[in-house]
Amino acid sequence: LGRRSTIPLIRVFSVAFIEFWRGVPLITVLFFATYMLPLFLPGNFTVDGLVRVLIGIALFTGAYNAEVIRGGLAAIPRGQAEASSALGLSYWKTTGLIVMPQALRHVIPGLVNSFIALFKDTSLVSVIAVTELAYVSMQVRAQTFRVLEMLTAMAVLYWLLGYPQAKLVDWIQRRYKVTE
Repeated sequence: LGRRSTIPLIRVFSVAFIEFWRGVPLITVLFFATYMLPLFLPGNFTVDGLVRVLIGIALFTGAYNAEVIRGGLAAIPRGQAEASSALGLSYWKTTGLIVMPQALRHVIPGLVNSFIALFKDTSLVSVIAVTELAYVSMQVRAQTFRVLEMLTAMAVLYWLLGYPQAKLVDWIQRRYKVTE
């Protein structure tokens, strides 16, 4: 909504935010959140490494999802908003009751796809030594020298966690009769 705002300050801030976070690789965001963010905080204020990584991922993903939702809003004919305005609905009621529900139906596949990709991208946090599946797999692999078994187990676990998400998307699309 910020990128479509008629208020220049909101629009400029939104465009700058989205373009900055979409223009930086996720691994760079993770390194920045882990190693640079503490330098900008007061000396007696500390934030756990996992929280810093989550903040970075949230900002990164938020920018991408903002664009997905903007695409859904662009798919709604302008006549929908004009008709609701003619019925006397305010801008916020028009957006919340008429435009946004229709836009969200259009973006369900894109949003869920984005979240599945995000789930798989969490393996990048292992590069900065935050404990998660890939990091634990690398530790076990280093201790046992069972490279093939650990990589296979990691792939199977990611598949076992990711496949139900994909099936959930299929169910949501059928439930809400979403077409791509």
